[in-house]
Amino acid sequence: MKFYAISENHLYHNAFKNGRRKSSRSVGVYVLKDKKAWLIKKANPEKKTINRIGIQASKKVGGAVARNRAKRVVREAYRKIDKEYGIKQGWLIVITPYPQAAELKMQDVYRDLRYCLGKLDMLTEADSSSRTAEEDHA
Repeated sequence: MKFYAISENHLYHNAFKNGRRKSSRSVGVYVLKDKKAWLIKKANPEKKTINRIGIQASKKVGGAVARNRAKRVVREAYRKIDKEYGIKQGWLIVITPYPQAAELKMQDVYRDLRYCLGKLDMLTEADSSSRTAEEDHA
């Protein structure tokens, strides 16, 4: 799946200021409805609504190597969640990895990111019902 990055600075500010927020020990997630989603859908060759993703790692996470590792781990966790559960489309999603994200394994960041997206009601409904069925069998 191709990621469409948030490239304008004002979209980050809007997501931080007006978006809903949930955080865990390794990531913070901000979501805001994308007002330009219809325009991007029109330009998209597949004519699908997509999310624009921004991963913003500050210097508090560490040096360049630690920041890049944290972003890489968060990106892979997002891909895995989207593949397994599905994420609602047409949103601006800004993910901020915390310093622990550079040190934790991908499974831990995956669990934290899934928790945040679930609390923000961003996981698709069809997959959340199958998730509860899996939990009942466990």
